[in-house]
Amino acid sequence: MSGSSRSDAIQQRLGLRRKPGQDANGGEPTRMPAPRKIPSEPRSLADSGLSKALVESLVLKALLLGKQPTVASISKRLLLAYPIVDKVMDDLKAIGLVEILGSTGSGATDQFRFALTTAGRSAAIESYEHNKYAGPAPVSLDAFREQVIEQSIMGEAIPRARIAECFDDLVVPDALITQLGPAVNSGRSLLLYGSAGNGKTSLAERMGKMFQSDILIPYSIEVDGEIIKYFDPSVHKMVDEPEPESKSIMQKLAIERDDFDKRWLRIRRPLVIVGGELTLEMLDLQLNEKSGFYEAPSHMKALNGIMMIDDFGRQLVAPEHLLNRWIVPLEKRIDYLKLHTGKTFEIPFDALVVFSTNLTPKKLMDPAFLRRIPYKVKIEAPVFEHFAQIFRRSAEQADIALEEDTIHKVAAFIEERGLPLAAYQPKFIIDQVIATCRYEDIEEACDPELIERALSNLHAD
Repeated sequence: MSGSSRSDAIQQRLGLRRKPGQDANGGEPTRMPAPRKIPSEPRSLADSGLSKALVESLVLKALLLGKQPTVASISKRLLLAYPIVDKVMDDLKAIGLVEILGSTGSGATDQFRFALTTAGRSAAIESYEHNKYAGPAPVSLDAFREQVIEQSIMGEAIPRARIAECFDDLVVPDALITQLGPAVNSGRSLLLYGSAGNGKTSLAERMGKMFQSDILIPYSIEVDGEIIKYFDPSVHKMVDEPEPESKSIMQKLAIERDDFDKRWLRIRRPLVIVGGELTLEMLDLQLNEKSGFYEAPSHMKALNGIMMIDDFGRQLVAPEHLLNRWIVPLEKRIDYLKLHTGKTFEIPFDALVVFSTNLTPKKLMDPAFLRRIPYKVKIEAPVFEHFAQIFRRSAEQADIALEEDTIHKVAAFIEERGLPLAAYQPKFIIDQVIATCRYEDIEEACDPELIERALSNLHAD
């Protein structure tokens, strides 16, 4: 399939190709059904989508790093079916790279133990020095693309009740939930803006918990003979085994089917947050010169989930350059990545992208790009009623007594100094009071004097 026709196919599958009668902006993406595709375990090399040379390389490295392994142990290490590894091992024996050492001696389940020959050891070392990846076998790029499309974030509807439930530990006005609900359900892009300290990051973190369906991701991906490490435990949270009665159809299939492709992991939809450290280079594939394989960039790891660019406008790279990098992914729902060989390939870009900034949108980006972000939500400073709710909740969580009169005095103190009320202030004050009480070795309480000390740290002239 050519590049342009593949792009068209990806956009069609993601519901982004315009239908007759749609406006020039394409309208809202077509909703897709919940993902149902569970990759079957390949029983042959051809079905795995991998080349013989790549699998042979992985087997040689497993022999090099293992202690007299068997076909079964290598199969378990690479997460490839026994027949595939057995066939590759036979081929390696035939060309003199592998030899049989003997049986495991465990009776009916005897298996041969294998070792590298002198020639085999040289080949394994050469393979390892070229590429040190020795984990589970990768999946093909085509299989990865297909799975991303199958489990699109646009395939899950999130009702108002679910959104309100996820924000339950925060004080969020109903009007704000009404604005955020359609944005989350769109699976497109969202701009959160407003003054600092009013919970933009906290809101985004809870958006990641709204999605209830799980997705499948590979440990790694093969592209043109190169390996891209994809699974990142810091952002990809594996799903705990549920109780049998609560298993979804997808979960049951993934667990109960013996022919499930073990190269895929079941995880929660990811939430990836990057801040001021973000550079343009971080949005490209990074080849580790020492290991010989690639690490997937952050936005690729966020596929089928949420990608948040926090504190937007404070990055080392100019905002306009960063925005230009996002035009194609946001509009076309595809992204292009390049290997060090010059090979360029495309992937579906299926993620809810959240830009969060303390700056004024009109000063941050030009109107043309602002139009490309369909949802803009201003996070306002709390009114007194909400400020008081936050204060009470912060005190309750800290298990410290709080008088209603104290809340009014704090609000008056802040406003007298020309400062706006902010969502972060109550917890800031409570934390300061607790720290002082511990230092003074006194009972933790919102004493007026301690409150005054805390307020002195709230603002510096």
